Amino acid sequence: SRIFLYTFFSFGIVCTVVGNFLVVLSIAYFKQLQSPTNTFVMSLAVADCLVGLLVMPYSMIRTMEGCWYFGLLFCRLHSSLDVMLCTASIFHLSCIAFDRYYAVCNPLLYSLKMSHGRVALLIFVCWSVPMLISFGPIMLDLHVSGVDIELPIDVCVFLVNRVYAVTASVVAFYLPSVIMLIAYWKIFKAAKRQAMQISAMESQMAAGVGKDSSKKRRHRNNMKRERKAAKTLGIIMGVFLIFWMPFFTINIVDPFIEYSTDGVVWDIFLWLGYINSSLNPFLYGFFNRSFRKAFLMLIGCRVCLPGSSPGMEL
Repeated sequence: SRIFLYTFFSFGIVCTVVGNFLVVLSIAYFKQLQSPTNTFVMSLAVADCLVGLLVMPYSMIRTMEGCWYFGLLFCRLHSSLDVMLCTASIFHLSCIAFDRYYAVCNPLLYSLKMSHGRVALLIFVCWSVPMLISFGPIMLDLHVSGVDIELPIDVCVFLVNRVYAVTASVVAFYLPSVIMLIAYWKIFKAAKRQAMQISAMESQMAAGVGKDSSKKRRHRNNMKRERKAAKTLGIIMGVFLIFWMPFFTINIVDPFIEYSTDGVVWDIFLWLGYINSSLNPFLYGFFNRSFRKAFLMLIGCRVCLPGSSPGMEL
């Protein structure tokens, strides 16, 4: 049982690090993948990769051994990184939803709203706000103010008071999730309208009515591409919500039921969230042909062959 669990956790850690590193490398190398949306995706992959490098290995040891070998200071640092990186993930997904909203619903305003400066500002917010709500309160013990529970020195349990549980959960998960759901609902309605427009245009072309100009074909292809991108990223967002919802539900409820949630339940829900960080690269590869080809070219070292270049077609 221990060997199986250690193997399972280790496999998840390797998949998280390698998969997300492939995403970062693909976007950084291939010019075709360098877009405002994929800038957010690359930053999200950095956050997920750091989860695999800095958080999951120590959580694996804590879960398997039932104790903490690394001291109080590193316990606080580990908890801070855990909260920061998971919060950064959902903030990035919120930005991706915002990006897709303008791309699908207001394409004429997209280049104005998603300028390089605005993308950089949003990514800065995605990292700075999670850092503030994690490192500040946790390193100063503000998150446990008023909690009258004495813990052994050889455990690292992330207990929080009611104020921090509600505030952090709302800021880090519930509010961004509501924003994302609203954005994707509007995207869904707009995509449905566009699908009807595409169907009408294709019917006209099939019937010989109207002229299939290059401009119309380009417009039709752009709509199809944006709808497909929105669908892929919507699935990624849905997977994120499914995998993290149990943890954030128990996180906000536990302080109000006198911290009576069993430790095994905490571990299961926490690792569900961690597993999400390893799934995103596989979702990109499954749903996005360009990412899939980029992954295969990098894994097969085809980018090292003579004649290959960052501008090659994917």
